[in-house]
Amino acid sequence: MERYSGFGLLKHSFAYHENWQRVWRNPKPKKKYDVIIIGGGGHGLATAYYLAKEHGITNVAVIEKGYLGGGNTARNTTIVRSNYLWDEAAHLYEHAMKLWEGLSQDLNYNVMFSQRGVLNLGHTLQDMRDIERRVNANRLNGIDGEVLDAKQVQEIVPHMDCSQNRRYPVMGASWQPRGGVARHDAVAWGYARGADSYGVDLIQQCEVTDMVIEDGAIVGVKTNRHGIIKANRVGCVTAGNSGVMAKMAGFEMPLESHPLQALVSEPIKPILDTVVMSNHVHGYVSQSDKGDLVIGAGIDGYNGYGQRGSYHTIEHTLQAIVELFPIFSRVRMNRQWGGIVDTTHDACPIISDTPVENLFFNCGWGTGGFKATPGSGHVFAATLAKGEAHALAKPFSMFRFHDGALVDEHGAAGVAH
Repeated sequence: MERYSGFGLLKHSFAYHENWQRVWRNPKPKKKYDVIIIGGGGHGLATAYYLAKEHGITNVAVIEKGYLGGGNTARNTTIVRSNYLWDEAAHLYEHAMKLWEGLSQDLNYNVMFSQRGVLNLGHTLQDMRDIERRVNANRLNGIDGEVLDAKQVQEIVPHMDCSQNRRYPVMGASWQPRGGVARHDAVAWGYARGADSYGVDLIQQCEVTDMVIEDGAIVGVKTNRHGIIKANRVGCVTAGNSGVMAKMAGFEMPLESHPLQALVSEPIKPILDTVVMSNHVHGYVSQSDKGDLVIGAGIDGYNGYGQRGSYHTIEHTLQAIVELFPIFSRVRMNRQWGGIVDTTHDACPIISDTPVENLFFNCGWGTGGFKATPGSGHVFAATLAKGEAHALAKPFSMFRFHDGALVDEHGAAGVAH
């Protein structure tokens, strides 16, 4: 197509983008759909794409109150890994990892997935015991992982201070070579373009204000721009806003919403070619392709929906990062922000039917949502298509908090991942 050729780009550059072909349509909503997906982030768009591609369900609308990918998808730190502890979580995240590895080809869109490896540092004897346990569990599940000592860590990240006289001495780490980072915006754009190509309606700047429920079953949603839009089945994928959506439907979701902090530095020359995470000191860092240091912190201790940076949390994180990387002490930070994460009591997601018939929720990913995007969408699409949980989703029913069958991933989820 012309827009991908050098000549096409040159021609359109003189038109100031005025005549560029849109990547996806801006359709007027139909009166009724087979499936409505509330939430146009990575997970919602992936769900729509796989509904169409894998299950042939194309009479689908994605309804987004802002712009596509403008929520947590645009406000995260892009880390991808699958080295979770328990079988249920490990299988789900590894499913996502395998989809990541072929995602650019599948979408015909470069999501810039870079398998540069992920290090999870250990600073105490207990850290190292936990690391050995997790790596062994990963290997039993066919997930790559190694236990490294401090010398091996230093070889991978020569600019990190692994000496024993630091406040947080590095004793070793787990290492997942297949982990890495991806371009968060590109993931949303690729899935949006792919879903649109199958005929999915992507409806932006349209907020769902209520659920339309009759005789215990959902029959549609009420919106602020287009009134009531009916549907046979509704999937809610609204991350930190999931509790609000559940309240509209008349039930409570076992979630808490917290601001999660992140920041990026000014661009610097290439210096860090992997991802370094430390649960113990509450910080993690990678370097983007532009040269920015992408730094993540923990969640704020209070519930909230604020998307501003929290200075005291950022300060605590930077203290730890500078301890690990003294060379970063004079690097200037460009901006900081918060994203709203929905956390469950066992640090695992909810992919589930609900007390309302034909209403399904995909939420509770907490701080691990981005890395799960392809797997989450793939599994949720199958759940919506068949009206029953995909095999990988069954352990993550919302009703596990009633029967006690929790999957406690707090250790492997770490400070923010």
